[in-house]
Amino acid sequence: MPAGSYRSSYDDNSFELFLEGWLIRQEQFLDELIVAQDTFDVESQEGIMRDLITRVLAHYQEYYEEKSRMSHRNVFRVFSPTWFTPLERSFLWITGFKPGLAFTLVTDSISDLSENQVHRLNRLRHETKVQERSLTEELAKIQESVAAPPLVERARRVGMQLLYTDGITVEITDEDENIDTLKSAMENVVTDADRLRTRTAERVVGVLSPLQSLRFLTAAGQLQLRLRMMGMQREAERQQNEASNG
Repeated sequence: MPAGSYRSSYDDNSFELFLEGWLIRQEQFLDELIVAQDTFDVESQEGIMRDLITRVLAHYQEYYEEKSRMSHRNVFRVFSPTWFTPLERSFLWITGFKPGLAFTLVTDSISDLSENQVHRLNRLRHETKVQERSLTEELAKIQESVAAPPLVERARRVGMQLLYTDGITVEITDEDENIDTLKSAMENVVTDADRLRTRTAERVVGVLSPLQSLRFLTAAGQLQLRLRMMGMQREAERQQNEASNG
């Protein structure tokens, strides 16, 4: 593809459709995680628990891989995701949950951490917070660099063009080279943030025992699905109110 042009080869509805199917599988995994905590014997079935943990982590990885493709397709839309409700969007940090949320979930769901585990998790929490701060500052610099109204407006228009021109090449003129740079910089930040989310979850699981990991992953799944349900309920109520008042 020539420099200075974007080609839309990604169906605009593909990510929403993927997410719907992914969330259905998320509910199925959550059921498995809950049943596993009640039925698995730690000593005799540790291998089965580890297999479930591996499959759940792979499920999250599948989400990030699909999201990466969507980011490459139109990173502007990923920063304003219409596939999430306003409630869900209020929890987003660089297009996803803050990595440090993992430690809150551990604290809320696990009560039998050893001293060694607490020490390792505290150290990991500190490392994660430093990296979060660095990415927040990096995004702030990107936002400052495009604060001029003409560029902001052009970025918005390019994002909308990419949204509605599936299968069509959108030519970007020389004067819009900054948009190309902006798109690349935003993609990189999203990639780094998702990598930090993935790595943090994997390292937390590495500190926890298999049974503790099941509890942690259960808490994570319940939070995500609860926010989804509450957000959709609020939107349904809002639409009903608007229809009644209209």
